[in-house]
Amino acid sequence: MENELLAIVSVLLLLSAVVGAQPGKFTFLQEASSSASSNEEYDYIVVGGGTAGCPLAATLSEKFKVLLLERGGVPYGNPDIERIEMFVHNLVWTNATSPAQAFISEDGVINRRPRVLGGGTCLNAGFYTRASQEFIQKAGWDEKLVDESYSWVENVVAFAPELKQWQSAVRRGLLEVGILPDNGVTYDHLIGTKTGGSIFDSNGHRHTAADLLKYANPSSIKVMLHATTNKILFTDSSLTLRLSADSERPRAYGVVYTDTSGMEHRAVLNSNPRSEVILSAGALGSPQLLMLSGIGPEEHLKAFQIPVIMNAPNVGQGMADNPMNAIFVPSPKPLEVSLVEVVGITSFGSFIESASPALGITMISSVPPPLRTPSFIQAVQNQLQEMSSYLPRTGVLMEKVDGPVSSGYLKLRNTDPHDNPAVRFNYFSDTQDLNKCVQGIQLIQRVIGSSSMTSFTYVNPEEIPEPMLKFVSLLGNLLPLDTSNRIAMETFCRATVNTIWHYHGGCQVGRVVDDSHRVIGVNNLRVVDGSTFLSSPGTNPQATVMMMGRQVYGCEYPQGTWIRLLISI
Repeated sequence: MENELLAIVSVLLLLSAVVGAQPGKFTFLQEASSSASSNEEYDYIVVGGGTAGCPLAATLSEKFKVLLLERGGVPYGNPDIERIEMFVHNLVWTNATSPAQAFISEDGVINRRPRVLGGGTCLNAGFYTRASQEFIQKAGWDEKLVDESYSWVENVVAFAPELKQWQSAVRRGLLEVGILPDNGVTYDHLIGTKTGGSIFDSNGHRHTAADLLKYANPSSIKVMLHATTNKILFTDSSLTLRLSADSERPRAYGVVYTDTSGMEHRAVLNSNPRSEVILSAGALGSPQLLMLSGIGPEEHLKAFQIPVIMNAPNVGQGMADNPMNAIFVPSPKPLEVSLVEVVGITSFGSFIESASPALGITMISSVPPPLRTPSFIQAVQNQLQEMSSYLPRTGVLMEKVDGPVSSGYLKLRNTDPHDNPAVRFNYFSDTQDLNKCVQGIQLIQRVIGSSSMTSFTYVNPEEIPEPMLKFVSLLGNLLPLDTSNRIAMETFCRATVNTIWHYHGGCQVGRVVDDSHRVIGVNNLRVVDGSTFLSSPGTNPQATVMMMGRQVYGCEYPQGTWIRLLISI
């Protein structure tokens, strides 16, 4: 009888891992500090268990032995991650081990970087939307495979939101001012007004990329938590077995990672010449790790005494973040809790989105970036807490620039992989982006003034209670007095620029990786995440990053044919 019970328990545990009945209790999750030294070798080592890394590792495990290394812990059981009403906590409260790691770009914009299994899907506002057909065609992706891969993701994490009062009013306002046609409820990226998807379900519960591990083969995957990858290991090209003309190039054969105690571990690939290390550490993490491993601008690496494996001057270049500017709307009545659910996609390259209440959607954006110091932010947060009764009566409309055209760079600050690199996005350095911002803010003014928004705005601004005005002025921006003044509007855009966490670049296709995401100049190394993008897909990249993790291609066989890893969907 005892043996029978043990057998039943074993079967239940296996089913839990396969179908996700108990997410967060996957049998293949383990702490890096608990792993004993072993001689295990892997077909694939994926660095970064985030938006791309989780679906990628799950897909690879269908046919191959996979190790997934994640520097954070699990999202499960953390209400700050799982509950929609706790969204702001992930962005405001950060410490050395929190799921959100704070950084400030060299532009002076306060930002957050994920440090948790599931990556940015554990921190973001949840909007789910596919990339445009133009984006997919330019990327050269198989459209049928892309559609199948999106569906594979959507079966687990995407939901159609039920619009309540504020979001419904914004939607009607967008249509009223001419953001047409009305595209209804759709995941597709289409000019006009639409209700998109959300990774929050109807009960306000967040679903993340980590949930896609339910698809993994538990006997072929191991996920190490709190495992920070220090560097990629490369063979000496002079010792590489000569199989082809490019076998003289350095070959990635493993990684070194540390656990929470600082103990170093090694993970290595097996002898299969097509085994690979795949970086999915995000727009900051992947270029940073390439540099720490000796692949990057030669002079920059030498300045940190990093042995140069390959001079790759484009690593860290093309860093971009879609600039976001927010307008706050004092309301005479309380608003529902909602994150981004509706979007107006304009023909001129600006996206209009909304949320309610406003706190946490942006970080003190009325203050010019250079003045947003940690001490100032803390002082404002203290004042906001004292006036928090006005929070439920403040909505926000956001303008996001498509693209963008402006871009910057990423560089190392030091050789500690736990630290953030230095990054500059150069917001509005290209006037095309600035023009889109000005048009977007002018459009927001029209939406706020539409008849659809009447019940959420004061007819006479003088009727707004003085404490509420003070609250909103601390929180962010009211509309500029004269939106027709071009110079004033450009100044407003530059002074109030903020992030909506859609940074990308640093390992771009055609510059650092080829069309198949292989790192140019070395063997057995790829990058699969948003760092490879030339622009941000759709109005939110998360759906496309998860999809990309599913539709990745595998190993190149001697005949030169590409074998798709997806046997069936």
